[in-house]
Amino acid sequence: MVKIRLFCAAGMSTSLLVNKMKEAAGRKGIEVDIEAFPEGQMDKHLDGLDVALLGPQVGYTIGKAKKVCEPKGIPVDVIPMVDYGMMNGEKVLDFALKMVSR
Repeated sequence: MVKIRLFCAAGMSTSLLVNKMKEAAGRKGIEVDIEAFPEGQMDKHLDGLDVALLGPQVGYTIGKAKKVCEPKGIPVDVIPMVDYGMMNGEKVLDFALKMVSR
Protein backbone atom coordinates (compact mmCIF):
# COMPACT_ATOMS: atom_id res chain seq x y z
CA MET A 1 0.00 0.00 0.00
CA VAL A 2 1.39 3.37 -1.06
CA LYS A 3 0.29 6.28 1.12
CA ILE A 4 0.13 9.57 -0.82
CA ARG A 5 -1.07 12.93 0.45
CA LEU A 6 -1.82 15.97 -1.68
CA PHE A 7 -1.66 19.39 -0.06
CA CYS A 8 -3.32 22.40 -1.65
CA ALA A 9 -5.06 25.69 -0.93
CA ALA A 10 -8.69 24.68 -0.31
CA GLY A 11 -8.97 21.15 -1.63
CA MET A 12 -11.82 21.33 -4.14
CA SER A 13 -10.02 20.59 -7.41
CA THR A 14 -7.43 18.49 -5.61
CA SER A 15 -10.17 16.16 -4.35
CA LEU A 16 -11.16 15.54 -7.97
CA LEU A 17 -7.53 14.75 -8.79
CA VAL A 18 -7.39 12.31 -5.84
CA ASN A 19 -10.34 10.39 -7.33
CA LYS A 20 -8.69 10.26 -10.74
CA MET A 21 -5.44 9.01 -9.16
CA LYS A 22 -7.37 6.27 -7.32
CA GLU A 23 -9.03 5.22 -10.59
CA ALA A 24 -5.62 5.06 -12.32
CA ALA A 25 -4.20 2.99 -9.45
CA GLY A 26 -7.15 0.58 -9.72
CA ARG A 27 -6.50 0.10 -13.44
CA LYS A 28 -2.83 -0.61 -12.68
CA GLY A 29 -3.64 -2.95 -9.80
CA ILE A 30 -1.76 -0.79 -7.28
CA GLU A 31 -3.05 -0.45 -3.72
CA VAL A 32 -3.05 3.20 -2.67
CA ASP A 33 -4.23 5.41 0.16
CA ILE A 34 -4.61 8.90 -1.30
CA GLU A 35 -6.17 11.92 0.39
CA ALA A 36 -6.02 15.70 0.03
CA PHE A 37 -5.64 18.27 2.81
CA PRO A 38 -5.00 22.01 3.09
CA GLU A 39 -1.29 22.82 2.94
CA GLY A 40 -1.46 24.41 6.40
CA GLN A 41 -2.29 20.99 7.90
CA MET A 42 0.68 19.15 6.38
CA ASP A 43 2.43 18.47 9.69
CA LYS A 44 -0.69 16.67 11.00
CA HIS A 45 -0.83 14.17 8.10
CA LEU A 46 2.71 12.78 7.77
CA ASP A 47 2.53 9.57 9.83
CA GLY A 48 3.36 6.56 7.68
CA LEU A 49 3.41 8.71 4.57
CA ASP A 50 5.29 7.52 1.47
CA VAL A 51 5.10 10.75 -0.55
CA ALA A 52 3.72 14.30 -0.21
CA LEU A 53 2.62 16.34 -3.21
CA LEU A 54 1.89 20.06 -3.31
CA GLY A 55 -0.68 21.57 -5.62
CA PRO A 56 0.84 24.14 -8.00
CA GLN A 57 -1.10 26.93 -6.29
CA VAL A 58 0.88 26.32 -3.08
CA GLY A 59 4.15 25.43 -4.80
CA TYR A 60 5.75 28.49 -3.23
CA THR A 61 5.66 26.61 0.13
CA ILE A 62 8.03 23.86 -1.11
CA GLY A 63 10.88 25.13 1.11
CA LYS A 64 8.73 24.89 4.23
CA ALA A 65 7.37 21.50 3.12
CA LYS A 66 10.89 20.12 2.67
CA LYS A 67 11.83 21.25 6.18
CA VAL A 68 8.87 19.28 7.56
CA CYS A 69 9.09 16.20 5.30
CA GLU A 70 12.78 15.56 4.64
CA PRO A 71 13.77 14.89 8.28
CA LYS A 72 11.11 12.15 8.26
CA GLY A 73 12.43 10.71 4.98
CA ILE A 74 9.28 11.70 3.07
CA PRO A 75 9.85 12.86 -0.52
CA VAL A 76 7.93 16.03 -1.39
CA ASP A 77 7.51 17.91 -4.66
CA VAL A 78 5.10 20.16 -6.55
CA ILE A 79 2.63 18.49 -8.93
CA PRO A 80 3.46 19.55 -12.51
CA MET A 81 1.08 22.37 -13.47
CA VAL A 82 0.01 20.78 -16.79
CA ASP A 83 -0.90 17.45 -15.17
CA TYR A 84 -2.75 19.23 -12.36
CA GLY A 85 -4.60 21.50 -14.76
CA MET A 86 -5.63 18.58 -16.97
CA MET A 87 -6.59 16.52 -13.88
CA ASN A 88 -4.37 13.74 -15.28
CA GLY A 89 -4.60 11.27 -12.41
CA GLU A 90 -2.46 8.69 -14.15
CA LYS A 91 0.47 11.04 -14.73
CA VAL A 92 0.31 12.45 -11.20
CA LEU A 93 0.15 8.91 -9.79
CA ASP A 94 3.19 7.92 -11.87
CA PHE A 95 4.99 11.09 -10.66
CA ALA A 96 4.29 10.12 -7.03
CA LEU A 97 5.33 6.49 -7.53
CA LYS A 98 8.65 7.56 -9.09
CA MET A 99 9.31 9.71 -6.04
CA VAL A 100 8.70 6.75 -3.72
CA SER A 101 11.16 4.55 -5.63
CA ARG A 102 14.01 7.12 -5.55
